[in-house]
Amino acid sequence: MPKVVSTSVNADGGPHFEILANAGFDVEPVDRSVDLFVAADLVAQMQGVSAISAGSEPYTREVIESLPDLRVISRSGVGFDAIDLAACDERGVVVTVTPGVNHHAVAEHTIALLMGVARGFPQRHDRVMNGRWFREPYPRVMGSTIGIVGLGRIGRAVATRAAGLGMNVLAFEPYPQQEFVETWRIELVDDLDELLPRCDYVSLHLPNMAETHHVINAERLAKMKSSSVLINTARGPLVDEAALIEALKSGSIRAAGLDVFEVEPLPTDSPLLELDNVLLSGHVAGLDNESHEGTFEMVADTIVKLHAGEWPADRIVNMQGVTDWTW
Repeated sequence: MPKVVSTSVNADGGPHFEILANAGFDVEPVDRSVDLFVAADLVAQMQGVSAISAGSEPYTREVIESLPDLRVISRSGVGFDAIDLAACDERGVVVTVTPGVNHHAVAEHTIALLMGVARGFPQRHDRVMNGRWFREPYPRVMGSTIGIVGLGRIGRAVATRAAGLGMNVLAFEPYPQQEFVETWRIELVDDLDELLPRCDYVSLHLPNMAETHHVINAERLAKMKSSSVLINTARGPLVDEAALIEALKSGSIRAAGLDVFEVEPLPTDSPLLELDNVLLSGHVAGLDNESHEGTFEMVADTIVKLHAGEWPADRIVNMQGVTDWTW
């Protein structure tokens, strides 16, 4: 019977275990004492494995070529930048994601970071903890302008919530859903450099690709208002972290809310941890009870479908043009 290992964080139990077991798979959680970001340790854990309910651990060419039995990497989420797709294509390994499951969770987390920073956190929390009460007004969110960079499923979910808060919504999106834009009265801009100086808040919702790497850099940070806030719940490499740190230190921008980082977990010596105008969380934006259940149901369903000879194309991110793949 095919073996499946679950590596995703907080996924040592859940609906995927029952779904896969009922379909005849041998499914088990990974050994949590092992550092899966070390290639040799990841390879050792995955010997004899046919499919992986995968987290964000890196599946490099070295790893893929060391796993001859591997047929499917079913990623719990929509990001796949940690997987060498070319190597998977060459080895016939199907890479899948779980679209349409966690966009509400990410949108809520985005707004949580935005509102937290807007109302002076973490500074206000830290002052009370240290017995230093200090009354200071902050700009009201209602009537302010948010710029959403990427108006896909998550960006659209953020837009509706921002509109509900009474914010003016601008967006940079080359391929927008026009009906959505018109319904929610979103102003589209043709260029990111046009959007940045007009916004009080800038929220990133782009995939991590070569063309989006460091899309927010020193030059673009300089275009933002000194009173503006950057929110990133998408991917860490979208932002030049060193440039952001400098902008936060110098007051070039007011603050940032960050759930993702260039290096994860965030190193304990990161200068971000020394700043009081940054609100941080640890790549958890897409995690709530509902998205957790839905994600792992889809992870398991995808593996079962592929084993049965089906091809859920809307979830598959590689093997373009392949028509003869078999398990």
